[in-house]
Amino acid sequence: MDTISAILMLAAALVLIVILVKVLAAPIRLLFKLAINAALGFVILFVVNFFGEFIGVSLGINLINALIAGFLGVPGVILLVLISLLF
Repeated sequence: MDTISAILMLAAALVLIVILVKVLAAPIRLLFKLAINAALGFVILFVVNFFGEFIGVSLGINLINALIAGFLGVPGVILLVLISLLF
């Protein structure tokens, strides 16, 4: 009986691990996508600041611009450039 209960406990542990991975997969995937989007937004923000001197566009690197670039990524930086050009 000991081997059957050990096999059942191992099977239950494996099922629990599979369920845990399935439940946490979506939030981890979303967090990874947000991190990639934020990193790309910051890189684009720095590139726009570097090359913006040559075309007359300057974006200050402050908390608001960093948050917009971090959350929205490339579209956020495009939005910041458009707002900078309009105002």
